[in-house]
Amino acid sequence: MRVLLVPFPWKTHIFNLVPLAWSLQTAGHEVCVAVWPELLDAVTGAGLTGLGVGPGETPKVRGQRDQQQKTARAAAAKRSPREGLDPLFDVRPDRERLSWEQVTGVFDDLVLPQARRSNDSMMDDLVAFARAWQPDLVLWGAKAFAGAVAAAAVGAAHARVLYSVDVYTRMREDFLHAKALRPPEERVDALGDWLAGWAGKYGCEFSEELVNGQFTIAPLPESFRPDPRPTTLPVQFVPYNGPSVVPRWLAEPPRAPRVLMTFGDSVDDGPVRLLLPVERIQKILDSVADLEMELVLTLPPGLRRELREVPANTRLVESVPLSGVLRTCSAVVHHGGTWSFGCALRYGVPQLLISRAFDAPLKFQCLHRAGAGLSMEPAEAEGPGVRAALVRLLEDTAIRENARRLRQEVLAMPTPNELGRTLEEVVAARRAGLVPALR
Repeated sequence: MRVLLVPFPWKTHIFNLVPLAWSLQTAGHEVCVAVWPELLDAVTGAGLTGLGVGPGETPKVRGQRDQQQKTARAAAAKRSPREGLDPLFDVRPDRERLSWEQVTGVFDDLVLPQARRSNDSMMDDLVAFARAWQPDLVLWGAKAFAGAVAAAAVGAAHARVLYSVDVYTRMREDFLHAKALRPPEERVDALGDWLAGWAGKYGCEFSEELVNGQFTIAPLPESFRPDPRPTTLPVQFVPYNGPSVVPRWLAEPPRAPRVLMTFGDSVDDGPVRLLLPVERIQKILDSVADLEMELVLTLPPGLRRELREVPANTRLVESVPLSGVLRTCSAVVHHGGTWSFGCALRYGVPQLLISRAFDAPLKFQCLHRAGAGLSMEPAEAEGPGVRAALVRLLEDTAIRENARRLRQEVLAMPTPNELGRTLEEVVAARRAGLVPALR
């Protein structure tokens, strides 16, 4: 069969789809990955076939977009988009639902603007290619709604591929619940109207499948899926780091319990953004300097020079393959990114999450419920608090056992190869006009 993959247009989201793409390709299927032209190197660098969709960006346009993203991030930080949304991050099955004002606010301020910036420019090219190539299956990354529209335009089966906890489906369900309680004249659906406009352009009608897919592929274990749904297909998180080299020191046994600490991320090849300022990282290093451990701290070279002192128990590196280092670690302190979080689960490593990401509170709650780690808000991440949390991760037997239990839960999930065979069955059932039985 022909499989079209449409990642959300960030490099890390492309990496999220690489193991599944290779599983399908090595099973004999034709695979094509559609991305913005400036991201094609990430696709071809993984040995996959890429398709550029959208006009691409000149250096001037890229600079303008980077500035817009910087401004949007600053504005989001000021309005604290998670504030007042506690029900969204409650793992209890009888949780409260968001109110109409809450859920429309977060869709209008956060979800729809990002969706438009990321999808509008590639929609026409993607649909044109889908009509010419006629894929049997479209796999689109969460928030890459153009993939759903393209699949609908050609009648292909399609699935949304998650990269984290499924906070967006929760939010959509709360929206639909609140919408049904409004007077008919007040049932405004900005996201639905936007998708309906694009679908109508290509002769399709809007349905909720354009928002959440016909089914969903979830790479996190059941402990991190608080809302069981029959349309979910689980798959193991399998790390892909991109081109990387394992440093020689990783081949040697650690001289003490090894701890990875990483606070930086970047969008595509942009500059690294640190979750915590360097002066706060220095205070954390000072607080843990006497602990019997080997601390591996990732920092870009320019920021490393801003440190006043590096303790004897700390190794500074610019970067390190997560799948290489975490298998040797006794704990990890990180910013809650997809790869650090997923790798920690896969290798059974107790973790301290320090994150401001929108979905972080739901991750926090699932991690606490599983008893496999700790969390704190960035504003709380001072030296003494981080030290106390780190000591607990290294010494608390229950946390360590629960982290190992989660590793077994991950390894019991279907591999990408096994999921590939299930996807074949799903597509065959839909061709026959049947509703596939997901398992």
